[in-house]
Amino acid sequence: MRYSRDMHGYGANPPDPHWPGGARTAVQIVLNYEEGGENNILHGDAASEAFLSEIVGAAAWPGQRNANMESIYEYGARAGFWRLHRMLRDLPVTVYGVATALARSPAQVAAMKEADWEIASHGLKWIEHKDMPEDEERAAIAEAIRLHTQVTGRAPRGWYTGRSSERTIRLAAETGQFAYVADAYADDLPYWTEFGDRDQLIVPYTLDCNDMRFATPQGFNSGDQFLCYLRDSFDCLHEEGGRMLSVGLHCRLVGRPGRALALRRFLDHVRAQEGVWFATREQIADHWARTHPHKRRERPSAMDRDTFVARFGGVFEHSPWIAERAHGLELGPAHDTAAGMHNALVRVFRSATDEERLGVLTAHPDLAGKLAAARQLTAESTSEQAGAGLDALTDEERSTFTRLNDAYVAKHGFPFIIAVRDNDKPGILAAFERRIDNDRDTEFAAACAQVERIAELRLKDMMP
Repeated sequence: MRYSRDMHGYGANPPDPHWPGGARTAVQIVLNYEEGGENNILHGDAASEAFLSEIVGAAAWPGQRNANMESIYEYGARAGFWRLHRMLRDLPVTVYGVATALARSPAQVAAMKEADWEIASHGLKWIEHKDMPEDEERAAIAEAIRLHTQVTGRAPRGWYTGRSSERTIRLAAETGQFAYVADAYADDLPYWTEFGDRDQLIVPYTLDCNDMRFATPQGFNSGDQFLCYLRDSFDCLHEEGGRMLSVGLHCRLVGRPGRALALRRFLDHVRAQEGVWFATREQIADHWARTHPHKRRERPSAMDRDTFVARFGGVFEHSPWIAERAHGLELGPAHDTAAGMHNALVRVFRSATDEERLGVLTAHPDLAGKLAAARQLTAESTSEQAGAGLDALTDEERSTFTRLNDAYVAKHGFPFIIAVRDNDKPGILAAFERRIDNDRDTEFAAACAQVERIAELRLKDMMP
């Protein structure tokens, strides 16, 4: 069983993005240009638009035009765009341009180009794609690229569908066209994904630092709320450092006068801070590709059973059955790390019978015992024992270990087990003397915990 979602990401220690100029935070502003690309029977659609307008809760009108809805979208093109253009034209901005909307707005496209804004593709039409057949969505992406290139004079290097399907990112990646795809909201930093032979960079977008919440229930009711949310988001990320803030705008929403000043106040706040890099998404993608190029690595969750067992069968000493069973778990990208793989393997170990776990314990060699002397330990055990100095004992120390080993096995029925890499020779002897007097159940639990720790250390040597 395999689980395709990545619940791990960068984990506890995200990479340093090394933003240009030593900036602490990259601030990225998106202006969505959808006006003229929305659902409309004039555009060959089955019904009117019902999404992201002043009419919260609007319903589509099958077979009819909705004059009110159309005029709200028209406001975005006629007035809202120009208000935002005047406010933002000196900043690097990324436009998510719906291809058919751009084709119907030549003056606005000219203004975007004059401001040197990046114009990324926002799809062919501003419609839902979740129920669209794959071949139809693939064809729509190709037509969006063709029309976008024709209208703007340049092929798009960024892609964002927005009202996407589960296939959208893969289909966009398969074109080989895009420096980045933005149909994800999963991180504060760009990250790489793999689709076959294609390595696709994702520059995640935002739905929270987004004026669309003026048009949703329990969203922003005033410009002050929008300002406060954007400012707090920036301040948090700027304090953490090494992050990216995306801000999503729509001409027909924040382009309204009662909201536009909140955006201006936010920009004033950010401009007053040190260490801020305003950038287009294309600039961020190019920087990330140079600074953090993708490196493919082994992914246990993608291994077949034989490869998986060959790789991890020795993590628990002479107990490949643990890896065999772990391969059958619901593994995913979160298990492609040392911590993730350790979790999968110990789940199998912990759910095994006492007899099976005893077999794992008895598979471990005595510390500095006969197998070590005969050089018959596994490579892992040899290295571990040598690291603690157990391969260079005095005669007295060797005699002490032999005495303790014999007494411990006679009392408990399995060897004394300790993660030697966590200890030095005196610490190991002290633990030996202390634990030998425990009752069997206590010592069985202690030994199992130590086996898990040994497995963890081995996996950290093997994996990121």
